[in-house]
Formats: sequence, structure tokens, C-alpha cells
Amino acid sequence: MPALARLRRLSGRDAVLLGEALAAILRVRVYLLRRRHHALRRMIEGVPVPHGRAVPNSELAAVAWSVRNAARLVPGATCLTQASAGQLLLAQRGYATTVRLSVPVRAGAGKGLAPHAWLMAGDTIVLGGTPAEYAGHRPLHDFDMPGIEAWP
Repeated sequence: MPALARLRRLSGRDAVLLGEALAAILRVRVYLLRRRHHALRRMIEGVPVPHGRAVPNSELAAVAWSVRNAARLVPGATCLTQASAGQLLLAQRGYATTVRLSVPVRAGAGKGLAPHAWLMAGDTIVLGGTPAEYAGHRPLHDFDMPGIEAWP
């Protein structure tokens, strides 16, 4: 089915969420292309988020869906771009999450270091892969929203 026909079939809420995700991905992508990672973190962390507010699973699923689908339209929308855009969208809705950087425990021969970014809401993987894939990674660094406890 052509992309335009699929867009027409979306509910109004889904179309708006997809547009918001596309805007967030483009915004994050520009920061990363310009190598302004610290400015990106300041922008995301500057969104006021209440401490300890649990994210409903329906909200996690909706944001994950919108980011994954909007990312298909943006060249170079890597795992870091997607995780950061998802974190921004959830922060704008009042939910604190964590972007976790990790590396595979066993890197493939000749592949070198292959870091990966995950968007986490507590122990729930929002974006980045499956629990089985996550189990094969070693955490390196967390980018938390202010007020969130650091990962042990």
C-alpha cells in the first residue's frame, strides 16, 4: 500500500503523533549532525518532568511506534537518534526515561566496537531492540532525566 494511502488510514491521534515523532527525529538528527551532543542533552534535560511518574504502557507503545515509523523517513536516524527523540517526546508528555548506551558483550570478529542506544522506562525497553538482544549488551553510560536515579 502506498505511503500516502497508509497515512490517510491513520487516526487523527496517530497522525499527530507520527508528525511529532518526525519533528523530534529531525531536530535530534540536526543536533547530532552538527556534533552538538551536549546541547542536545541540555535541550532534552531542560524539559520539566515530575519525579517518579510511571509511564503507561499504552504511551510507551504509541511513542515507540511513532518513532520507529517516522525514523524510516529520515536518513541516518540511528538508534541514538531514535532513543533521544523518544526521550524528548516522552519528556514533553511529562515522563522521565533513560537513554542507555551499551556495547555487545561479544563483538563479532573484525567488527570492532559497536555501541548501541536504548530508550528505557525503568526496566522496560521502549526502543532499541528486544530483551534477548539487551541481555547480550553491557551498559556503558546512562543519560537520565534530572531527578532519576542512576543505573546501578
